Amino acid sequence: MRRIRNSFAVCAALLCLLPVLPASGDADAEAGRNTAAKWQDAVVTLQLVIKTSMSYGGEEGMKQEIKSEATGAVIDPSGLVVTSLSVTSPTDVLSSIMTDNSEGKVDFSSELVDIKILLLDGQELPAKIVLRDKDLDLAFIRPKQKPAKPLAAIDFTKAAKPALLDQVIILHRLGTVASRSLAACMDRVQSIVEKPRTFYIPGVASMGASLGAPIFAMDSGPIGLLLLRTLQTKSADMSLFSGLSGMGLTYMVLPAADILEAAKQAPQSAEEAK
Repeated sequence: MRRIRNSFAVCAALLCLLPVLPASGDADAEAGRNTAAKWQDAVVTLQLVIKTSMSYGGEEGMKQEIKSEATGAVIDPSGLVVTSLSVTSPTDVLSSIMTDNSEGKVDFSSELVDIKILLLDGQELPAKIVLRDKDLDLAFIRPKQKPAKPLAAIDFTKAAKPALLDQVIILHRLGTVASRSLAACMDRVQSIVEKPRTFYIPGVASMGASLGAPIFAMDSGPIGLLLLRTLQTKSADMSLFSGLSGMGLTYMVLPAADILEAAKQAPQSAEEAK
């Protein structure tokens, strides 16, 4: 009889826990929805036109014009947008991981010929890259003409600093196939790298987001931007099983403070940019 009573007690305790489990998930979802509602106007689509070319062993090869879209984050009401430099110059990534061979070297080049900032209200603002930072994978973009009114912007001065395994929220824009709708996902801080500079390594969920996507803490404070860290490597053991790290690539979240520091060098208007 005592065993039966103990079994009922254990079952009762487990049943009491059941309502608690989904409640935690619901709280996280609510936090994500609040973050999306608060910052969605500042998460924009960048429409890009890029000319690319490839040469092999010094001989000119294929040329093409690519039309693509990327996510950008407005960080100043004047219209200053920041995104990943890699999305504006995709062939640089290929060049960094390609190795020489006995027959010759494959060279890639690209040129950004047009860029527009697409706002949530349907406005299309012709724009220009005013500052590039290859080391940090940052591209700062301004409208060619000053917006008629201040834009919604993410306040990077109120940044959050996550700890290892903290949960974060990622906001980005989907492509035209999904009507450029806002997308949100949750991930966790997988690693914190401190040298040569501090940045965060996100988990697998971030790989489904767009480079240039802003990352937020669960309390909606901005953490930074999803970027690509590239380390040129000539390793001979690169293979399908080495992953991105084996190819000298990794997704990273650059802290907001570093982005703001770099933004100080951005010209105040597109006309001032060289």
